Amino acid sequence: MYAVIKSGGKQYRVAAGDTVKIESLQGDVGDQLKLTDVLTIADGDNLRFGAPFVSGAAVLATVLGHGRHDKVTIFKMRRRKHFQKHGGHRQNYTELRIDSIG
Repeated sequence: MYAVIKSGGKQYRVAAGDTVKIESLQGDVGDQLKLTDVLTIADGDNLRFGAPFVSGAAVLATVLGHGRHDKVTIFKMRRRKHFQKHGGHRQNYTELRIDSIG
């Protein structure tokens, strides 16, 4: 059984027991979150699609921690103009363990 959820403008395919790193959410370590933006639920041959969300469906997840991804280096250059610009970005994330899909 798996579900497709929407969080932070992205979609994630999750199953019970999975750990996923999604866009930063509010909540302390150990808190249980209820994600209600469920787009699809699949249980064997039984598929349920939402329009846009499946009514009454939710995914329960536990917060394992918060962190920051690896740095993404940004380099801009204009040839023959002696222009170089360096930058970087680190995105925050929340790590979740999927407990149940229902």
